[in-house]
Amino acid sequence: MFDLIKSIFYEVCSYFVPEKQIYEITGECKKCGKCCNYMYSVDTYTEKEFKIMQMIFPKYKRFYIKGKDEDGNLIFACKLVTPDGLCSDYKHRLRMCRKYPARFITYRAKLHDGCGYKVNFKEFKDYLE
Repeated sequence: MFDLIKSIFYEVCSYFVPEKQIYEITGECKKCGKCCNYMYSVDTYTEKEFKIMQMIFPKYKRFYIKGKDEDGNLIFACKLVTPDGLCSDYKHRLRMCRKYPARFITYRAKLHDGCGYKVNFKEFKDYLE
């Protein structure tokens, strides 16, 4: 519980950082399903927090913990992805799935090899030009 409160506190504090970095997403989906089988949650760090998230948001029960990456971050996958990489419940997919990937994000995202999308970092000098 302490970890959850701590992560919420840090999230709130991040909105008061005077100079944010902006990342822009460009490209298009290749419908490979990699993003559904290997995804991160920015604010979920432990299996216990994941279980709490599933209790608060029952729609997240479609996800399961697949493992951890080299940095110790949890990796999630969706139970509804077909072997072809498509959603078996496309009509009722979650809002985060419909909006993926967000065009502007506030953290450096990793995308899968061969993904049709690209993360573009906007530096301060880009705004001056």
